[in-house]
Amino acid sequence: MKIGELSRRTGVSVRALRYYDEQGLLQPQRRPSGYREFTANDVAVVARIQTLISAGLNTELIAQVLHCFDDDGAGHVPTPTCAEMVTQLSAARARMLARIDDLTTSAELLAAIIAAAPTGEDSSVETSRRRVSSATGRAWPATAAADAAAGISRRRSPASSR
Repeated sequence: MKIGELSRRTGVSVRALRYYDEQGLLQPQRRPSGYREFTANDVAVVARIQTLISAGLNTELIAQVLHCFDDDGAGHVPTPTCAEMVTQLSAARARMLARIDDLTTSAELLAAIIAAAPTGEDSSVETSRRRVSSATGRAWPATAAADAAAGISRRRSPASSR
């Protein structure tokens, strides 16, 4: 099948399929005319690639582990040849979990900021900072840049400017 048909069957753009080919993730046959010729097995391989990308793996790592699945990457059960990839896959998983932790922290901070939004009766910046600190259990970062953005000027004593 041609690349357009593979795109229709998989829901992946022709551009992405060409990229997968360039990265060595797909190995289509070439016709004398230069057109790529894909097989029915490539539909499953593209599905596997999409799953691994969704899991957060980059195409370089996918190229290294794709062979670890039955049927040239199309099967569901890893083969024993993947044992050498455990370290790399574990590192990728650790990076994903760290990103999840960072996003969770950011989401909690945003929720606290929203909850601490000033009301009509008390809209001071310091009151809002106390509310955020109380909601998160963390001190509000009192930096010169944050203060400047909030319109607060802090005078430094001669001793603290050294």
